Amino acid sequence: MLNSLRRFFGLDAERKRLFLQAYAELGLVRHALRTTSFKQLTQGLTLHRAPFGPATPGPADEALAERVGWAVRAASRYTPWSSTCLVQVLAAQRMLQKRSIPGAFYIGAAPGNGAPDKVGLAAHAWLKCGEQFITGEAGHQHYTVVSTFSWP
Repeated sequence: MLNSLRRFFGLDAERKRLFLQAYAELGLVRHALRTTSFKQLTQGLTLHRAPFGPATPGPADEALAERVGWAVRAASRYTPWSSTCLVQVLAAQRMLQKRSIPGAFYIGAAPGNGAPDKVGLAAHAWLKCGEQFITGEAGHQHYTVVSTFSWP
């Protein structure tokens, strides 16, 4: 715990602010997923049924998007609730949209957690700005994209 606090206080002011915003967004999204429909959470976003590549942000926005991704991933390790890939994606999406940084998030499915003897479906979510992964990169290639959501 003490090492975590030392690391936090060693961050520059922008990273501290992003970390705290990410932590709050993760909590808000986690609560919203438990109390609100997914359709309501994605209201205002554009749903793409066909493959879609997000708009490429400028270099400054791309760098900020990477820092937002870092903040969401870092904060998710310290939440007392489960900050799943979907919670992280929606938190990052909200943070990017507030900063007018375009992107897209993907929801994918795979049979039975990737094991041939398993039944059911496994799901995963990831978010990209242009070609850059912001959250959820690990393992995304094992999933077939089911839905894509973007924002301007």
